Amino acid sequence: MIDKLLENSAYYMAMIEAPRKRYFYDYIDHSDKLIGLVGARGVGKTTYILHYLKNLDVPMKKKLYLSADDIMLSGEKLVEIAKIFSARGGQVLAIDEIHKYKNFEIDLKQIYDMLKIKVIFSGSSAIQLEHAKADLSRRAVVYRINGLSFREFLEFKKDIKLKIYTLKEILESHMDIAFDVKQKLNPLEFWDEYLQYGYYPFYFENPDKYSIKLQETINTVIEVDIPSVFKIKYEYIVNLKKLVKLICSSEPFKLNITEISAKIGIDRDTLYLYLEYLHRGKIFNVMRSSSKGDGIFTKPDKVYLNNPNLHHAYCEKTARGTIRESIFVALLQVEHQLSVPKKGDFLVNERYTFEVGGKSKGFKQIKNMPDSYVVSDEIESGFGNKIPLWLFGFLY
Repeated sequence: MIDKLLENSAYYMAMIEAPRKRYFYDYIDHSDKLIGLVGARGVGKTTYILHYLKNLDVPMKKKLYLSADDIMLSGEKLVEIAKIFSARGGQVLAIDEIHKYKNFEIDLKQIYDMLKIKVIFSGSSAIQLEHAKADLSRRAVVYRINGLSFREFLEFKKDIKLKIYTLKEILESHMDIAFDVKQKLNPLEFWDEYLQYGYYPFYFENPDKYSIKLQETINTVIEVDIPSVFKIKYEYIVNLKKLVKLICSSEPFKLNITEISAKIGIDRDTLYLYLEYLHRGKIFNVMRSSSKGDGIFTKPDKVYLNNPNLHHAYCEKTARGTIRESIFVALLQVEHQLSVPKKGDFLVNERYTFEVGGKSKGFKQIKNMPDSYVVSDEIESGFGNKIPLWLFGFLY
């Protein structure tokens, strides 16, 4: 069987074309023995793994890519395949969509402890290795992969290079940064396209089919990934889809838990579990105040779909204000801690307060608050503590 798996592996590598370089390509340290890439479907995990293997300077027989969708792997234990591969001189084993394998945590632990091969795996963002059966958090170095930033989208769209800025740089020098960016292009010309279609790299493969593929991606997360991690019975999957539709039609800050529970036909605790599942599956972003902590069974203060592309693909109509807040959360949460404050829309890193709105948005809600900023959509440049929303798309 190993010969056929190596043959399939070589085929997958041959088919992959040179990808556009993502922000995380330079961050991953392949000297580590066990590496995990965790993130939403469609953000480029498989592409990265195949590209890495293809360009790895070792013979084809010493590198093996396993896809969870390969029917040959049905019922086979990963550790047994790894043993055979290692015995034949294998060096690097890549396992895609590892969450589909039963008891993968135990197999990974055994491979790590018993064999000398290196392993790189990808998994649904829903998996939580910190609580895995084999305590992989002490063995695996896990990278959390996100969708395209606005900066990356512009690089792909216009074939140019744009600089990454820290949050501190944006807060202190946003006027200068906006000026520098505008020397290369007009960011607002591409902003709405990014909000509707630009978060997932596969947009550039076939823009006309993007919305259909994105809906298929959402359905696969709900129907396959989440049930495989949380052991939800198939007949309850429809409730997850109902919940997504209800969140589509709700304002983020007016979440009526009792009403939503009644409409779906579930109790409050089950609703909280479903919100957590969809949050971990990168369908939702669930926000709470810092005083509430991250407890699953505490009422969220705000719930958004994970990014505006999902709003456009899955919801019949979404308010512009929701889109603005959704993209702000999606971009900031990559490297920063967000919560819901008493005043303003978002508290970042327990220090900075942000009020997000349109171009005429003022400081009324956050007047006299220290370290407070207005983030405005539909403006090219800001002034003082008023910053363009698009500029936060340059954080990674």
